[in-house]
Amino acid sequence: MRLLTMWRDADQVLTRRAASRTPSRVATVLSAVEESAESTKLWCGAAVSMAALGGWRGRKAAVAGLAALAVAQLVSNGLCKQLADRPRPPREWIPHDEVDDRPDSSSFPSGHTAAAVAFTTAVAPAWPLAGTLCAIPTAMVAVERVQSGAHYPSDVVAGGAIGLISAWLTRHAPRLLLRNWPARP
Repeated sequence: MRLLTMWRDADQVLTRRAASRTPSRVATVLSAVEESAESTKLWCGAAVSMAALGGWRGRKAAVAGLAALAVAQLVSNGLCKQLADRPRPPREWIPHDEVDDRPDSSSFPSGHTAAAVAFTTAVAPAWPLAGTLCAIPTAMVAVERVQSGAHYPSDVVAGGAIGLISAWLTRHAPRLLLRNWPARP
């Protein structure tokens, strides 16, 4: 019980600090990146660019990223948000008007972060340079979700974990399935 209280207190303190201490220019950039990530537009655009410009490696990275993103979205938005039903941080904690532009769905977990981390983590092994470049907007999306008052930090951490697991599953599931596939006589 004490651990749960400490976790809630940390979530409150970090949410309030992130929302109130971000310089306005930084908040504007974070909002622009988040807006482009809305409905996975940023990641789909990155996948198209990789496929068009990266040859075989780019197409492999794009497919891996989109597959991991789809798994992360299914788990975070299709399953976890339906089960958790956690309210968003209270409006009075957020001293700016970005709080008015947040969804009504469950706060837990951050689906934006899950998608971003899944895409980037799946792209990186196939094309390390593209993965490195995707890491920048991924980090910005994660920070923005707390700064805007849309999520608690623990929601973002959970979304990141879902993204990592989704990328791992996307990379390893085909081998695991084939290894356990019954051999033909």
